[in-house]
Amino acid sequence: MIANPARTWAAIAHEPSTTSSVLQGYVFPLAMIAPILQLAGALIFEHKPVIYACAEAVVLFLLEITSLFVVAFIADAFTPAFGGVKDSEASFKWVAYASTARWLAGIFAVIPFFGWLIVLVASLYSLYSLALGTVPMLGIPPARATGFTTVVVVGYIVVLLAVEVCLRFFMSLIFPGVEIASPYR
Repeated sequence: MIANPARTWAAIAHEPSTTSSVLQGYVFPLAMIAPILQLAGALIFEHKPVIYACAEAVVLFLLEITSLFVVAFIADAFTPAFGGVKDSEASFKWVAYASTARWLAGIFAVIPFFGWLIVLVASLYSLYSLALGTVPMLGIPPARATGFTTVVVVGYIVVLLAVEVCLRFFMSLIFPGVEIASPYR
């Protein structure tokens, strides 16, 4: 997915995987990278309390998985309006596999401050990959793919901002008075 996303999308489109198998075998391991390394960074560099740093990592992971389902739902809901085939599993795989670069960039979450820049660049690459997968994964006609992808990307950005707000909200409920760090520092 990183080196040649266009070729990879063609292979994924014909892959007989399910939402459950992609979630367990692909999403969980990759989506855990950033929370685990952010946990390490919070403990090593920021000297946060262990309980707080662990709770922050768990909440971030749960919100990441939730956001994946929300964006896939958005994509699936808009697919027919753009001439594609409504298929919740294909929509989930489309969003999940496109997130690969962003999740792998989570390796840099351990680096205070500069790690978020690397995650930002990888997130932009993930959006590019998402655009490349629109036609093969969802059957959107090429002439309408840009419009569809734009709608989903706007939804994706709103969901990621909501994840940030939710993380801060939940952490402030659990640990009142403790400074809340961004997951993308």
